[in-house]
Amino acid sequence: MTTPAADEAATAPTHVPSGSPGDGAGRQIAVVGAGYMGGGIAQVLGLAGADVKLADVSAAAAHASYDRLLTEAGQFAADGLFPADAVERLTARLQASDSIEEAVAGAEFVMEAVPEQVEIKHPILTRISRANTDAVIASNTSTLSIALLAEAVEGAQRFLGVHFSNPAPFIPGVEIIPHERTSQAATDLAVAIVAEAGKRGAVIKDVTGFVLNRLQYALFTEASRLVEEGVTSAEEVDAIVRTTFGFRLPFFGPFVIADMAGLDVYAACYRSLQQTYPERFATPRALAELVEGGHLGTKTGGGFLPLTAEQVPELISYRNRAYVRLQELLDELGPAPTQPVPAESDGDAAG
Repeated sequence: MTTPAADEAATAPTHVPSGSPGDGAGRQIAVVGAGYMGGGIAQVLGLAGADVKLADVSAAAAHASYDRLLTEAGQFAADGLFPADAVERLTARLQASDSIEEAVAGAEFVMEAVPEQVEIKHPILTRISRANTDAVIASNTSTLSIALLAEAVEGAQRFLGVHFSNPAPFIPGVEIIPHERTSQAATDLAVAIVAEAGKRGAVIKDVTGFVLNRLQYALFTEASRLVEEGVTSAEEVDAIVRTTFGFRLPFFGPFVIADMAGLDVYAACYRSLQQTYPERFATPRALAELVEGGHLGTKTGGGFLPLTAEQVPELISYRNRAYVRLQELLDELGPAPTQPVPAESDGDAAG
């Protein structure tokens, strides 16, 4: 069941299925900006089989990043986080370049990952586009307008955003953001490369904050308000998020959760919140339209998503198993080391 609001949202492309790491063999890729973020992307692409050239602010910086990435890969392999032969594979696939021009020569895809400032990205993107007039060029920006960045690219139809999250080797999701003039061929190549790297891509529109940061910063804003208002501490907010609704999020997004809970229940909760925060928690138009139309989620055959009552037993079974397994993993890993290590007392030091 959909509403006009949902139909409008549906005009954007949906998801990109993941491929298998190693599917990118033979691709020629350049990564410009080989720091922590760009270096992680280079590792991902190299392990997928692509030949990746690295460029940074200087030849020395690029070579230092290359050495760091191999050392880091060795530690990740020792910890069981990378394949056992990761160092050998990355040694064969990664190459440090002496300049941006050298790195992008012959590349079919260039990933820009320099600092998140327009005044830095613009001249770099111009250099890339002039040095290689055919490659698809992607920026890893997390918040900057893709259309704005495209102004610096000669041949803007081959430019788009490809936003990996930090740490790139271990976060599976990638936002793929074409702007209005991006060609379908450029989008298709980005989609393919993301899938070949074993990532779960989603093609979205070029709007401020994209999807990830619109959601992430909305949560952070409300969390900060709770602390500022003295409702509880930052530590307790983190604990509540991790152990309540955040516990669901590895398995279910907000719309599945809402459909399973009941959209009429959500509408009622909004009305309750509006008694104190009438504007901050105004009922979303899409939710109101669905409820008014009698589309309340799984109990009526669908809401935001086409989930039916017949699916509920299977969903509940999956949910329960998933939550138990997640708790077992958390118990195995132990608490995250977010608290300061107590300083040793003089007596402890003497002992």
